[in-house]
Amino acid sequence: MPDAANDPLLALIRERGLLDEMQLDEVAQEMARSGKPSLQVVQDYGMMDLDTALQVIADHLGTMVTPVDEGQLTPDVLATVPPETARMYQCVPVAQYGDTVQVAMADPLNPAAVDEMSLTVKGQVQLVVASPAEVTRAVEKFYPALAGGGYAEMLKELGGDDLVPATEEPKAGLLKLDDAVNDAPIVKFVNLVLMQAVQDRASDIHFEPFEDEFKIRYRVDGALYEMTPPPKHLAQPVTSRLKVMANLNISERRLPQDGRISVNIAGKQIDLRVSTLPTAFGESVVLRVLDRSSVNLEIETLGFPKDVHEYVVEAINQPNGIFVVTGPTGCGKTTTLYSCLRRVNAIDTKLLTVEDPVEFDIEGIMQVQVNEGAGLTFMKALRAFLRQDPDIIMLGEIRDLETAQIAIQASLTGHLVLSTLHTNDAAGAVTRLVDMGVEPFLISSTLLAVLAQRLVRRVCVRCKTSLEPNAEQLATVGMSALDVGDKSFFYGRGCPTCNDTGYKGRKGIFELLVVTDPIRTLINERAPTVVIRQKAIEMGMVTLRDDGMRSVFNAETTVEEVLKYT
Repeated sequence: MPDAANDPLLALIRERGLLDEMQLDEVAQEMARSGKPSLQVVQDYGMMDLDTALQVIADHLGTMVTPVDEGQLTPDVLATVPPETARMYQCVPVAQYGDTVQVAMADPLNPAAVDEMSLTVKGQVQLVVASPAEVTRAVEKFYPALAGGGYAEMLKELGGDDLVPATEEPKAGLLKLDDAVNDAPIVKFVNLVLMQAVQDRASDIHFEPFEDEFKIRYRVDGALYEMTPPPKHLAQPVTSRLKVMANLNISERRLPQDGRISVNIAGKQIDLRVSTLPTAFGESVVLRVLDRSSVNLEIETLGFPKDVHEYVVEAINQPNGIFVVTGPTGCGKTTTLYSCLRRVNAIDTKLLTVEDPVEFDIEGIMQVQVNEGAGLTFMKALRAFLRQDPDIIMLGEIRDLETAQIAIQASLTGHLVLSTLHTNDAAGAVTRLVDMGVEPFLISSTLLAVLAQRLVRRVCVRCKTSLEPNAEQLATVGMSALDVGDKSFFYGRGCPTCNDTGYKGRKGIFELLVVTDPIRTLINERAPTVVIRQKAIEMGMVTLRDDGMRSVFNAETTVEEVLKYT
């Protein structure tokens, strides 16, 4: 989502007095609501035409506005910008004069992107300003995406051993490494890996050094896929390039580090959470990809069954109480909570969140990031929250007795608390809180509901095929032919759309435990998880397995996926 407060075009417009503060506020609100860039919004609202806006940018950059004349884009001119650079930075060469190449970018006000793009262009770059729509159209026409082609070419280009040898001592190699970090092929290679990952909808990118090889793996729809491994000697320069992008200390290789990279890839704003870990053969780096443009934080889009949707909306509108979402790492708990916050985010409600780390910036919500090094823990943040007059508090995770007690205290003093826990099912959340040392009567009087969730892979709609389940398959899910009746199971045969996996995308399956009076009685009696679970099922709770089977019969996922996650 665009950040109006830091938008360079709006800053220029304000500086030149071209729009008044009321108009600028209107633009900022529309940017936050729709996710459109400022250039688009000022045109949509009729406040400024495209030519005027482009001239403002050109004057600021000391350059000129140029149309993208596709007839002038000869093969020689197009060859000055590598295809992966054109797609990554949404830029196109419009003319060449001797050694100088005029390049138009969709986002010329991003100095970091301009610098990185300049490194990979053959010749001196003169930046010019053009219509972003014309630039994007030219990139799509003249630089079509080649599946893996750019990556393979790049590996060939990097095949030589002219960079830092892997055996070199860190101290001795540091100066050479600094040069390698900004070496154009390394910059290009890292950008290409990131771009390929975003194109393939990867949620994580793993850079893993081993004794004899350097692996790069993507996690797509929860499963890991390996790319062609680059040469082993690239491990250090690539790792260091990522650390430079994340503002980490490149000379510190003995301790884990965490950081964040914000990049614009093919016109999309992508946030990357970076984690480095020292291993026996170098540093392992994992990037969590947070694509703001592809995440729709609306409750309706989460795929809740009708009864779960109705109850969740009711729960988050309660004046006080605790609503817990539970499940393993990477099952979408934070996305669910953010969607809940978006629903209740109104001008008359004060919302505060404490997270480790903050994953998405949401307009109108005070978000606090835990910083253990500086002494800002969940505990300290929560204590401070209670003095900030909030209505709703989101706590990233209830991880110990102290945070649980403060969450309960906040709930008892008239606040709604949303949080997460790591347990296998909804009933297990109650037992986990008791195990932490929370008094059962406090749990029963504050807990509104527990939502357990998992993400299962969707069957690819292109190659979806029905199959008759055999007795063995039915036995694994505890069903008989009678239970199934004339319903069919489905699977994906594999096709180019889903990279021959049979799956494309993921969906949630859910289990909602509502804390009613009979459940409260069991909590107060310290009943074990099995008893609470059984009582909830008697009262109509649909288990994760049952909700998974509903998705199987709706042709959305496979029995194997449901068995794997429930």
